[in-house]
Amino acid sequence: VITYDISVQTGSAAPGLADMFHGAKAILYLRGNLSRSELNSALGSTVTIFDHRAGSGVVLREFGSQKLLIKMNQANWDDKNSKYEGIDFKPTGERKTIAGFPCEKADAVLRDGSTFTVYYTRDLLPENSFYEPQFAELPGMAMEYESRQGDLTVRYSASKVSFDPVPMQRFEIPKAGYRELS
Repeated sequence: VITYDISVQTGSAAPGLADMFHGAKAILYLRGNLSRSELNSALGSTVTIFDHRAGSGVVLREFGSQKLLIKMNQANWDDKNSKYEGIDFKPTGERKTIAGFPCEKADAVLRDGSTFTVYYTRDLLPENSFYEPQFAELPGMAMEYESRQGDLTVRYSASKVSFDPVPMQRFEIPKAGYRELS
């Protein structure tokens, strides 16, 4: 289990959206070919559960009283992550320690020419490298990375790593309480 602290830079002096992410966390659970990622903020929560062997999963979204469940098959998963196909990681030689792990910096270059920065550790090698397709070709575990959308830069930085076994219940898909969408 890796817990990431989230910070947002808006490129503007007005805080606005950045305030909505104050205290936001992302949590990644890995167990064999199963992955679960959670994003929790003042805006709501998004949980993605995917079984990489079966090629199926769900996205669960909760915003206020709205609870949505979106089923995914392998084709949906591939489509959702297609922008990461052919990603190229270029090591920079820069290093730093994150959450107690020695990390190396790389610049990631996507097919469309856009880039982002990632720090990764070779000390943690996930059994299932497809837990997050953008890091499938990374030679280690992403410990800090950025995501850009317009003027927004969202930084995920690992603050805690736990080696405790993840219970199978974390990967169960709810059978009720959610409105199902395609």
